[in-house]
Amino acid sequence: MKFFKHLLMLIIITFPILCVPVSALAATESSSPNSSTNPAQVAINDSLQRIKQKGTLVVGMSADYPPYEFTTKEHGKTKYVGFEVSLVKQLAKDIGVKLVIKNMDFDSLLVALETGKIDVIASGMNITSERKKSVDFSDTYYSGDSYFLINKSDKDKLVNAKSFNGKTVGAQNGTLQSTMISKDMPQATGKGLAKLSSLVIGLQSHKYDGVLMDAATAKAYVANNSNLYAFNSKLPVTAGGIALAFPKGDTSLINAANQTIKKVNQEDLINKKWIPEASQYMKSYKKQNTVLSYWRYFAKGVGYTLIITIVSVFFGFLLGTIFALMRLSKNKFLHSIAVCYIEFLRGTPMMVQIMFVYFGIGAIIQSLPALLAGIIAVSLNSGAYVAEIIRSGIQSIPAGQAEAARSLGMSKDETFRYVVMPQALKNIWPALGNELITLLKDSSLVSVIGVTELMFQTQLVQSATYKGVLPLFITMMIYFILTFTLSRILFYFERRMKHAH
Repeated sequence: MKFFKHLLMLIIITFPILCVPVSALAATESSSPNSSTNPAQVAINDSLQRIKQKGTLVVGMSADYPPYEFTTKEHGKTKYVGFEVSLVKQLAKDIGVKLVIKNMDFDSLLVALETGKIDVIASGMNITSERKKSVDFSDTYYSGDSYFLINKSDKDKLVNAKSFNGKTVGAQNGTLQSTMISKDMPQATGKGLAKLSSLVIGLQSHKYDGVLMDAATAKAYVANNSNLYAFNSKLPVTAGGIALAFPKGDTSLINAANQTIKKVNQEDLINKKWIPEASQYMKSYKKQNTVLSYWRYFAKGVGYTLIITIVSVFFGFLLGTIFALMRLSKNKFLHSIAVCYIEFLRGTPMMVQIMFVYFGIGAIIQSLPALLAGIIAVSLNSGAYVAEIIRSGIQSIPAGQAEAARSLGMSKDETFRYVVMPQALKNIWPALGNELITLLKDSSLVSVIGVTELMFQTQLVQSATYKGVLPLFITMMIYFILTFTLSRILFYFERRMKHAH
């Protein structure tokens, strides 16, 4: 019976949250001055004007796909380059607005577009009938075959698509190539990852026998790594060329993009100018780039990781204390709310919570930054675990001590503050320390929404240097230094508390 009571309470709490988008849409429709006109249609058709009023064109891309879009280092700062970057720069210039690039995983781009976090996708996206159901495309501006990227030592064994029968082939999640593997290579085992750079690392460590990718990208990797080899897959292409993706019905913005693309195609800027420029970036970085020269990237990542951890620890402890007391309360309503909060947050993955806060709540609060969304999600998750740690600590104190304090004339609040809580804190200190260390490492999950913490910066270094294992090793050592230092600090305070008692 208690289970159904808690379940009912959870439904009551979450129902208003789920209804917010619907109510917001209803409010928008009801506020129209002209009932004969669909207000949503008016807003969508006015998309170009909205972009101009905002003054920025927010473009989403997965910048690990040379020569389409990738990152380089210029004066110690990250610079986005590639022919699609040049294309959207030209589009922003033609519209008369500032370009803003949001770098995120490829399989998160469509969600970001649908929830209004970005205005357009420029990430080597092929036109497919499935994608047309959820987005509108511009005219095409590039097309190419799909190539297999393999280790050069396997070039005599792997010569065509049939050579991969019984073998493992990787592809970036959500791409045309991942669909091609499942449809046209039924006897091969297809495996996907969010980052192309991670797939190439897996290929070099023989976790994959080959990686299927766009021809231009495969050739770029071969040009920068003598141990790799690429060849045409000759698999049937069931999709259109590469185009920009827009929200459904953004006709005015699409028309503006098509005008830019028409000019680009007429002058053949992609092949004559922008791809050669991208190639020059890759060649120069191949000659002079080392992983250690990207120390500023790692330093920036550490800074954001510490910000996320410190702020989330503060609010997580605050929330944990509140919900621990609510769960211990004799008030059934407060107790039920605490149980629902703790069980729901502990029963769902943190990555899902991060994406829900950023893409779900962020669809309502358009100005919600990725960093703030990550801090909110991590704080809420931490609060649920800290609540149970604090509750166990309070319940570990014998009831006789509280009774003795009350008999000496101390109030209930004084008893809790001066007798119960100090002893409880001493008992739960190791568990709290463990939660803090876990939180420091789990902050890496916010990289999925584009927060530039340590793991995100590591992926940038991998993409820019074409090296996979060394940046990961450096990151691993940085995390170890951070966690080891933190554990020593926690142990110092633990000994102080032992001596104090």
